[in-house]
Amino acid sequence: MSFNHRKSVTFRLAQAARAHRTRSGVHLGRIGLHPGQESVLKALEQQDGQSMSELAGALGVQPPTVTKMIARLGAQGLVTRQVSASDGRLARVFLTDLGRERLAAVDAAWKRVEKEALAGFEDKDKKRLRKLLRAIERNLSPGAADDVEVADDEDLDAEPVPAPAAATAPEPVEA
Repeated sequence: MSFNHRKSVTFRLAQAARAHRTRSGVHLGRIGLHPGQESVLKALEQQDGQSMSELAGALGVQPPTVTKMIARLGAQGLVTRQVSASDGRLARVFLTDLGRERLAAVDAAWKRVEKEALAGFEDKDKKRLRKLLRAIERNLSPGAADDVEVADDEDLDAEPVPAPAAATAPEPVEA
């Protein structure tokens, strides 16, 4: 029997993450942000004046991604880059007054998405879900065990997947 990925927890998790990103994108768009930009503002709220590499580490993204995000947030007047007085090669990122003001709208958007996502959940279920998601995050983080064995008889309600039809040449794509 083939693995039915659609019945796996990780497939459902990925689908939920996509839906969350789409919904949060709607709410963030109303305040002039794209998904991910709010995370930069929140990271700077926690510790203003971070370097680009510090922000990349805090956000779990590559430095070029942060550079692009900071450029866009700077163009909106939400952050500013300042060259370090002690090391001219180092730029630090700071929230502007407008950026600090925008944080209230970010919090409101996050609260709204949280409320929408967990509608109908009891408090004990919300707490349990947070705990389970933290465990998944730890398990999938760099440095986690890569040698987890998967049993062939896992309870994923495996269903046979029909064999693909006879192979045919793909349709040409017109430019």
